[in-house]
Amino acid sequence: SVPACCSARYNLALLACFGFFLVYALRVNLSVALVDMVEPNTSSAKNVTSNVCPEHSSTINVPRNTTGEKYSWDAETQGWILGSFFYGYIITQIPGGYLASRIGGKLLLGFGIFGTSVFTLLTPLAANLGVGYLIAVRALEGLGEGVTFPAMHSMWSSWAPPLERSKLLSISYAGAQLGTVVSLPLSGLICYYMNWVYVFYIFGEFIVSIDLVSIKTTVFSKCSYQHSDFLLFLFSLSPACQLSTQKSVPWRPMLGSLPLWAIVVAHFSYNWTFYTLLTLLPTYMKEILRFDAQENGFLSALPYFGCWLCIILSGQIADYLREKQNFSTVCVRKCFTLIGMIGPALFLVAAGFIGCNYALAVAFVTISTTLGGFCTSGYSINHLDIAPSYAGILLGITNSFATIPGMVGPVIAKSLTHNNTVEEWQMVFYIAASINLFGAIFFALFASGEVQDWAVSGYHLHRN
Repeated sequence: SVPACCSARYNLALLACFGFFLVYALRVNLSVALVDMVEPNTSSAKNVTSNVCPEHSSTINVPRNTTGEKYSWDAETQGWILGSFFYGYIITQIPGGYLASRIGGKLLLGFGIFGTSVFTLLTPLAANLGVGYLIAVRALEGLGEGVTFPAMHSMWSSWAPPLERSKLLSISYAGAQLGTVVSLPLSGLICYYMNWVYVFYIFGEFIVSIDLVSIKTTVFSKCSYQHSDFLLFLFSLSPACQLSTQKSVPWRPMLGSLPLWAIVVAHFSYNWTFYTLLTLLPTYMKEILRFDAQENGFLSALPYFGCWLCIILSGQIADYLREKQNFSTVCVRKCFTLIGMIGPALFLVAAGFIGCNYALAVAFVTISTTLGGFCTSGYSINHLDIAPSYAGILLGITNSFATIPGMVGPVIAKSLTHNNTVEEWQMVFYIAASINLFGAIFFALFASGEVQDWAVSGYHLHRN
């Protein structure tokens, strides 16, 4: 047998990890930059929080470079800016999954990253033109990125053996967390030493240059293992070279499938907490815990580093339990989802009750986000268990619902935190934790680990 390190599927997993690293590096940088883009006196938050927690830094909390343009955006406007990405993101989920099932995911993935990069470069110009233009550009950025996950899921439907799904997909999607880990502190450093506009220029130009090579390689390559080029090898692993022509999509039984809706509810619930923290954690660090811009990025990234480790390890453990310990697929998926949703809910609520204990607050938020990594080997890859031949479409469906928290979560959170008091943030954490608990219970009751009857036709049956 071929060693794992030399196998095509593990190489694809590592290269997919790099792709999602790039995608999330682009997605999250606005969360840090926005703190530096808004005028300090736009809201009364500074005056209120100054009496709640003392300054954490010994120096005055002002970036060294203050040449960046400042905008008078209130809390609601900031919430709409942070959520606007998802208005484009939701549109291309199901079409992306459908197209990937028809033509393969390689070009979709390449052009998705390319579109995200281009609109990242346009972000400073859009901000100068007005908040409406910025919201539009962020929505267009989401439009391009919306095809990436369905495209990848579609590729894995033909490349991931049933007993290696947790390992392979956890490696692939862990790149998203790693991109967050790098992007948040790096964005903070760029804001601190340079200017917030360079956050978008540096990330955008770097990824555009990489992706142009990738797309060029994709267009002119065919399924072959004779090429030595790194990116050429990535795109040679196309499912279009192996998948037979599939029949029409069974939309009616698919949309009536309770196991699919179990994934939808779990995905929606998990993303409420994930997106709320992803978009607002830098603001929480600054306004409540009061770390400066440089510290802000590193401490905002810490939870996602823990999540990255957890995703990698839990993927190995999940497949070990299924293969060596004979745990059923549905048992593993349910247990990992329960751990990955109830654990974060408990620690998130606890984080709201430790006052100005900086170390404990960072520890609780980090543990909360880290435990969420178990969900990657839980509901997150359950699409391949119940309908492997339609995995990309199923992910498009569940991710469409799961994008709604990204659209409304930051707006609701911002509207609840007008004064940036600890009590207001406790309410934000309460809401997220309650939704997480509901999603975990619903998935535990109705999830399945077997290929559904409507998904068997035209595809070999996987025994899980």
